[in-house]
Amino acid sequence: MFDFLEGYDLLGAFWVTVKLTALSAVGSLIWGTVLAGMRVGPVPMMRGFGTAYVNIVRNIPLTVIIVFTSLGLFQTLGMDMGSSQFDSTNFRLSVLGLTAYTAAFVCEALRSGINTVPLGQAEAARALGLSFSQVLRLIILPQAFRSVVAPLANVLIALTKNTTVAAAIGVAEAALLMKEMIENEAQLILISAVFAFGFICLTLPTGLILGWVSKKVAVKR
Repeated sequence: MFDFLEGYDLLGAFWVTVKLTALSAVGSLIWGTVLAGMRVGPVPMMRGFGTAYVNIVRNIPLTVIIVFTSLGLFQTLGMDMGSSQFDSTNFRLSVLGLTAYTAAFVCEALRSGINTVPLGQAEAARALGLSFSQVLRLIILPQAFRSVVAPLANVLIALTKNTTVAAAIGVAEAALLMKEMIENEAQLILISAVFAFGFICLTLPTGLILGWVSKKVAVKR
């Protein structure tokens, strides 16, 4: 029944998807946290940059961003991301595009968590002589992260599914293999079912585990 899978590296394709997700998740968490800090910071220019970045990037289709990293950054500007191999360059460009896009959603999720922290805590910390960066790092962000585990889990699940867009620039992940198999095999329904099941195996445990973590670390107010 599943003889059509022979000759295709299905596990390898999903492993590329996992690597895309993991690297982009780390990058978007770091950049999204920086953006959130900018958006709630006291410097008007930084607040303006953070606001503009989030509003612009969230409203640009991810496909446009991914294709721009290949055509704009690589082919036009010559940014090879430190690699001389075409496949490796496209992989790194995809991570960059996914990070830039997902960070906007991480920022908004985290900013909503920051808004749940009582203002009096920040005022008390400032009264003790702590700088804004110290208040943010020591008082606000630890509580904010605990309150937005569930929203960040949703962002991570969306990121996992969004990795399929990397196929637009030839990254050998699951969606590209699925396209190749559909073109070569006369098993459209079975192929679609196999890849749908693969993504369910990636996203469902993520939602369940992070949902459990969210309940365990939630801030009781």
